[in-house]
Amino acid sequence: MKKILFLLGAVISLPVLVANEACEFSRWGEGDEIGNANLINAESILKASQLIKTGKAYSLGVVIDQNTPAYPPRSLSLQVVQPTGQFGKDQFPNATYNDDVFQGWFGIGPQIDGLGHIGDPDAVFYNCFDGKEISQITGLTKLGIEKIPPIVARGLLINIAAVKKVDHLEAGETFNLRDVKKALRTQNVSVESGDVVIFHTGWTQHKYDSNPQEWGSGAPGITPEVARYLADKEVVAVGADTWSLDVVPPIEANEPYPGHGILIQENGIYILETMNTGELADDNVSEFLFVLGPAKVRGAVQMIINPIAIN
Repeated sequence: MKKILFLLGAVISLPVLVANEACEFSRWGEGDEIGNANLINAESILKASQLIKTGKAYSLGVVIDQNTPAYPPRSLSLQVVQPTGQFGKDQFPNATYNDDVFQGWFGIGPQIDGLGHIGDPDAVFYNCFDGKEISQITGLTKLGIEKIPPIVARGLLINIAAVKKVDHLEAGETFNLRDVKKALRTQNVSVESGDVVIFHTGWTQHKYDSNPQEWGSGAPGITPEVARYLADKEVVAVGADTWSLDVVPPIEANEPYPGHGILIQENGIYILETMNTGELADDNVSEFLFVLGPAKVRGAVQMIINPIAIN
C-alpha cells in the first residue's frame, strides 16, 4: 500500500502560537524538562492502583508495519538478519539466531509526543528552551524522551462516540467542551489533576484495519477550548484513538494542530496518539490504572509506545 499523503496545509510542526511574546518559565521552575509528569509521585501512584477491580489488562497500542499510514515523510522498514551466518557459517555451535535492523521514524502509529516536539513560531519550546540551541541533528540536548519518568496514573477514557450516539466520528468532525462535559456527566466521572485523559471517537476501532487509507487521510479531533480545559485541570497527558488528536482537516486552514501547542509547548502536557481504545469502550471502562514507560532513546522527540490500561 502506498504511503498516505496527508493534507499538505496541515503541518504538525507549526502550532498556532503568538510569536514575539515574552516567554514565562514553567511552574516547575527554570530548567524543568518533564512538565506535568512532576505531578506523579508515590502517593498518586498508590491512589491510582486502587482503581484495579477486575485485573483485566488492555493494550492501548496497535500493530504497525511498513504499510502503516504515517505523516509524510515518516515511514519504517524492518529487516530480519542472521549476522555471522554468511555462506552457511554456523552462528554458534549450539544455536542459530535472528537479529532485526530498524530504519524509520519514532513518530509512527501509537506514540507519545515529548515536550521537545512542538515550539512556537520563534522556535521557543516548553519552559522557554530555545529550539536553535537544543535541536541538534544527533538529538535534542533538552526535553528528550529519555527524561520522561514512568507514567503511572489514573487513566480516564472519555467516550465521545457514545455521547454522539455513533460508532465513530467522521474525519474533520470536532468535539467541543460541551460534548466533553456531557460525556463526563454520562459516565459519572470527573477530570482530576494528574490524570491521563484519552478520548474514544471510534476512529481507530472502525477505520484502522478496514480502511487504512481513509484512517490516515483525516481524523476527528478536539477544539482548542478542550485543550485549554484539560490544561487548567492539570492533566499529565492527553490522548485519542486518532493519529492527530487535533481535528484534520483543521478548523482554520492556516491554524493546524492548535491543541499540540496549547498542551505541549504552553503547558508541558504530553500527547498520546493512535490509542487503541475500542475494547475499553466496549467494556464501558471509564477509569483505569494507566502504565507507560517509553523507551529511553537519548534525544528522541517522539516514541512508539504500547501503554497498558488495567481495569
